[in-house]
Amino acid sequence: MRSVVATVLLILGAVAFALTLISLLPTDFWLVRTADLIREPFTYAAVLLGMIALLAGGRRRWLATALFGLAALVNVWRIWPYSAFAAEEIEQIAASDAETAECFTALAINVKVKNKGFDQVAAQIEGVAPDLLLLMETDANWISQLRETLEDYPYTLSEPQPHAFGMVFASRLPVADARMVENTSRDTPTLYATIDLPNGENFEFIGLHPKPPLPGWNTQKRDENIVRAGTRTPGNNTDALVMGDFNDVPWSRTTTRFREEGNWRDPRIGRGTYPTFPADLTPLGWPLDQIMLRGNLDLRDFTVMPDNGSDHRAIRATLCQGEMTEN
Repeated sequence: MRSVVATVLLILGAVAFALTLISLLPTDFWLVRTADLIREPFTYAAVLLGMIALLAGGRRRWLATALFGLAALVNVWRIWPYSAFAAEEIEQIAASDAETAECFTALAINVKVKNKGFDQVAAQIEGVAPDLLLLMETDANWISQLRETLEDYPYTLSEPQPHAFGMVFASRLPVADARMVENTSRDTPTLYATIDLPNGENFEFIGLHPKPPLPGWNTQKRDENIVRAGTRTPGNNTDALVMGDFNDVPWSRTTTRFREEGNWRDPRIGRGTYPTFPADLTPLGWPLDQIMLRGNLDLRDFTVMPDNGSDHRAIRATLCQGEMTEN
């Protein structure tokens, strides 16, 4: 029996290590890119199985343990910048500094189009009362159900979709310009809005929700959508904030390229991965919902919100426009 267990663990270790190496390939094949999403829970599984292999005994235990260990190490290497042990890319500004800056709150929620928890989502929006609100996966029914909540916002822009890529933008701040652009696909809009602040300055707000890697959906268009959203903005504004369900993780080649080419700063770097999906199992989940900023915008706080009935957790942040933060 022990020999059988050792053999099974050795095979699993070889598969885990092979899949980890395959996930590093520069391809847009959906299965490979899906492996990129789950590096964090995959690491936990590899460590656990490695410990079991070590305790299982037998001559093969060292090889099985080594394979699981190597798989875990490669994944840790990839996600290391998004651990609390790495250096922070963005320093949170102090409350005293925030008092002298123009600050605002932003909330992004993927509501899940088939979700019927309208009241839970509405309660979360009303509880946060964000200055900027981005809703994703909104069809005509969702917009109708949230009508009273959205009426609290002087400005709204919506593009309902019958399936999973509708979007709603709402703002309490003055909006100089807003549009939803189809960067790569007709049914996956990207929001661009120029927001005015009371101090006379403005910044660009970008809302993003490309398609995920699924069977039959390789990531070429998703990757183009993500990168293009951050590097070719209509306003070409130095100060900008992007939020949304990227259907990608921050350590991927695509989102890393987005961040580097667009000069974006990520509040997750040096703080943790902040998983948002699946909503009911976030300790073993992964961070599909992103927030990044650039230019003269600083971070006051950033959090993943409690479950609201969707399959994603919402993300909320307070941002301030003041002195440039040195990183």
